[in-house]
Amino acid sequence: MEKYAFTMQLLSGNQVEYKRRHDEIWPALATLLRDAGVCDYSIHLNPATDQLFAVLWRRGNHTMEALPRTQAMQDWWAFMADLMVTNPDNSPVTMPLDNVFHLP
Repeated sequence: MEKYAFTMQLLSGNQVEYKRRHDEIWPALATLLRDAGVCDYSIHLNPATDQLFAVLWRRGNHTMEALPRTQAMQDWWAFMADLMVTNPDNSPVTMPLDNVFHLP
């Protein structure tokens, strides 16, 4: 298993709607993520900055690199694009984080 952490940026005023949409995540998208090797995924919000911190655990043989080519992922990105900072293809702008400490 591999832990992967990254940040994203929510646009101001969208905290409640972002949570609501994720509370109602599309079952097909959840299945797609699991099938790609994502075993545990959580997103946390810093309400003072609207910064999102995401951490997920994925199998070593994950296929996450294929997710952007799926229609479900592209549809989800388009659905979420009005709430967050995105790239031209609607994917969220992400910043991978380096692990600097771990207490097992």
